Amino acid sequence: MTPRRASQWAWALTAWANHSFVTTVLVGLFPIFFDKYWAASLPGTTSTFFLGLTNSSASFIVMLLAPWLGALADRRGRKRRWFGVCTVIGALATACLAVIGPGQWPMALIVFGLASMGYFAGSSFQDALIVQVASSAESNRVSALGFALGYLGGGVLFLLNVLMVLHPQWFLLSSATAATRIAFLDVAVWWLLFTLPLFRYVAEAPPTSELAGWRELWSTIRTVLRDRPVLNFLLAYWLYIDGIGTVQQMAVDFGVKLGFATSTLIQALLLVQFVAFPFALLFGRLGDRIGAKRAIYLGLAVFTAVTVLAYFMRAEWQFYLLAAIVGTVQGGVQALSRSYFARLIPPERAGEYFGFYNMLAKFAAVLGPLLMGVVAIATGNQRLSILALALFFILGAWLLSRVQGGEAV
Repeated sequence: MTPRRASQWAWALTAWANHSFVTTVLVGLFPIFFDKYWAASLPGTTSTFFLGLTNSSASFIVMLLAPWLGALADRRGRKRRWFGVCTVIGALATACLAVIGPGQWPMALIVFGLASMGYFAGSSFQDALIVQVASSAESNRVSALGFALGYLGGGVLFLLNVLMVLHPQWFLLSSATAATRIAFLDVAVWWLLFTLPLFRYVAEAPPTSELAGWRELWSTIRTVLRDRPVLNFLLAYWLYIDGIGTVQQMAVDFGVKLGFATSTLIQALLLVQFVAFPFALLFGRLGDRIGAKRAIYLGLAVFTAVTVLAYFMRAEWQFYLLAAIVGTVQGGVQALSRSYFARLIPPERAGEYFGFYNMLAKFAAVLGPLLMGVVAIATGNQRLSILALALFFILGAWLLSRVQGGEAV
């Protein structure tokens, strides 16, 4: 394997590493364990509100810090270092979930929020490092490889953890509760272990200047505001990633409130991971063939249909069906959005620009889960909140149509 290919695989393995947090913790076991163990004494709508509030708060804090940290990392040549710091914070906080006792839902939310911040903030530096390993012509394929390995790695570990939770006696464990605690620990180890190759095979970009401060950040803000293609893309991305992020974070909680069995929800999440793996790779090739924008439009159309169908969902088999449909487009839209944006920006300022990119993703995640929680509290009806997400996909596609340039040549 050539050094360049080794760097691309090492970079992609970081998604294999940290997506385990997304599958097992963020959208998998934590919402279920929180609802049935830590917050069992709370009404269902109240636990939904606090879970949504925690997701939103973690995203909001990262949203404020991401552009400044990105500028700092660019100017001092430290994207890898900051990615490592965020990884350690996220993994250690995840491990700490294993020792929180029953009924301690405030502590569980605080630690979960810290782990989420480590993951969210690290994603900015992870995305920015793509310009170190892939040229413009390679970016669709390499970005898709990252998401594909993320879904496969996250799915493999999630499958192991699901088997532990559903059949703890197979693993000589006393209960599903003990299995869930072990699952939090193995996510932390997995996350750290598979991040290590990045530090051997991916080179850091040289620093662009000695100092980075708020003055430079405001200069970048003014530059982004004047760059019409970048600005339009960021606004489009902000809207449609809101819907995608909310679907990811709140789907399990939505299913719980509809009365679906825990085993159904977990199996549906597993289905998403293993469907998303090949389809993320296919979307990378589709982006090369028809263009990234057209492929993203296709994905957003599918997400719009999913939100409408979810409103009418009644049976568990429909949850499986929607999960499979989401898996066909979720990774592809995310991968092509990242590679498309990477071609719109100056490579030497990737950390800074991807800070804004992830800032908008986190700002979207502030609004989406919070909206679902507020609507659930205000109406007592979980279904009404899902329909609002369709508007995000439609408006996002319209704004994306106004972006000029950025296709691979």
